[in-house]
Amino acid sequence: MNRRTFLQTAGGAAGGAAALSAGASPAAASEEGGGGGGGGTVPDFGGYLDDANNFDETADQTGNDEVTVDVGAGGDGLAFGPAAVHVDNGATVVWEWTGEGGAHNVVSEDGVFESGSPVEEGTYEYTFEEDGIYNYYCQPHKGQGMKGSIVVGEEYATKSANASTPLDVQHMGSNIREHYVGISVILAISMSLVFTFFTLKYGESAHTSGGNN
Repeated sequence: MNRRTFLQTAGGAAGGAAALSAGASPAAASEEGGGGGGGGTVPDFGGYLDDANNFDETADQTGNDEVTVDVGAGGDGLAFGPAAVHVDNGATVVWEWTGEGGAHNVVSEDGVFESGSPVEEGTYEYTFEEDGIYNYYCQPHKGQGMKGSIVVGEEYATKSANASTPLDVQHMGSNIREHYVGISVILAISMSLVFTFFTLKYGESAHTSGGNN
């Protein structure tokens, strides 16, 4: 093997490694990159609403001085509607009984507010003046999932909007693939160079010996 062949072989190995590296980069960027609606934060209820009826997402009612929450929402009247709502600091929340699902009341977990004994109709209101997350429930129907939460102001516990996968398995998989590609590139370059070296050395020796004969 002459010098030109050696350079062509080594160049091919380097080019292949570059192609592998370039091909892996977009995938890693697309899976790890921030932005695109998944990089925000959402209120962290600490699992309180995991079994709550009528809970899908937090309703944004910021900008309103007064917000209404139905007591006795849902098909069976055993839910708050909406179950979770975000309001400004200083806003008043009015719980309004729908008359469905029997007698209800509104009781906060931390004792900040309570509507009194369960009733089948009426209203109850409370003005929130401190930021935070206020979890509450209907006393007779808490075990049946009648729970809710009020998110107040801007200072409250949050979590990543795409934190639904424990230990961020998708991100871990991306890292594993990225490391695997890097190791493969290094091995490919090393093997190509070793092969080229021995071919160049012993190939030329054999050629020289054959010429001497």
